[in-house]
Amino acid sequence: MSEWTKGFWAMIAVCVTWGFAPLFYRQLSSVDVLDVLANRTIWSLALFLIILGLQGRLDELRQALTGPYLGRIIFAAITISINWGVYIWSVQAGHVVESSLGYYIFPLVAVLLGVVVFRERLAPMQALAVGLAVAAVLVLTWGLGVTPWVSLTLAVSFGLYGMAKKALPIAPVVSVACEVVLLLPLAVGWLVLQKLHLVPGSLAAPVAFGSSLSISLLLMASGLVTAVPLILFSYATQRLEMATVGLMQYLNPTLQFFCAVAIFGEPFTRWHLIAFSLIWLALGVYSTSAMRQSRVGVGANG
Repeated sequence: MSEWTKGFWAMIAVCVTWGFAPLFYRQLSSVDVLDVLANRTIWSLALFLIILGLQGRLDELRQALTGPYLGRIIFAAITISINWGVYIWSVQAGHVVESSLGYYIFPLVAVLLGVVVFRERLAPMQALAVGLAVAAVLVLTWGLGVTPWVSLTLAVSFGLYGMAKKALPIAPVVSVACEVVLLLPLAVGWLVLQKLHLVPGSLAAPVAFGSSLSISLLLMASGLVTAVPLILFSYATQRLEMATVGLMQYLNPTLQFFCAVAIFGEPFTRWHLIAFSLIWLALGVYSTSAMRQSRVGVGANG
């Protein structure tokens, strides 16, 4: 099996895991969102430490946490924790259609952030794609009478996360482990406050871990669901062209959308249909533009 083929199947595994993750987190609907988030942080860190320890790379983790890029890693940790929290809430609250829309919008938000933050220039077709995405959000806001804040928060937080990681000279697995290390005090602190009944009334909930064997195992498994796809994603990106990775990532929100409508039975109105159609059109325009630019780049280098 070629390295490209290995990377391809690794990326398929990543997208399928992320795409069907709503089925996993729906099993934890009885657990408070912050409790799930805290356990996800703790158990994913345990797995990262085991992997880095077996690879003899724990010193890389220490160097990254004391190096000059700590500020960017902290910013990445904040944005990804927001993304995780809103995503878990969206699954538990029955808003998976909105979460899938958010991950469809994300590539276009990333393009917009490139223009605003890095002063990158948009090709005409890219500008059209961003305009179609904006139109989709406006249509959904008008039709439903409420801003799709779940979609926007997921797209923007993940876009900011990608911006923080852009050209970060730290190995992907090490950088993600750093983020989880920084989130660990918040995770442990929250669980301690819960255990001591010091959480404000509206947020108070019993500590879930240990309440039953099934819940405890699911919370531990959340570490696997978090860490394994990120490790496979790192493996895949080292073996595939970025254009291929970008196109394959659309499988994730597509599977989320399938879970929402076909399995969870979430409502899908005509306004959703119009908005999603605009987003799919935007992604088609954007992908066509990206592939053309990639071919031009290859031709110029050849």
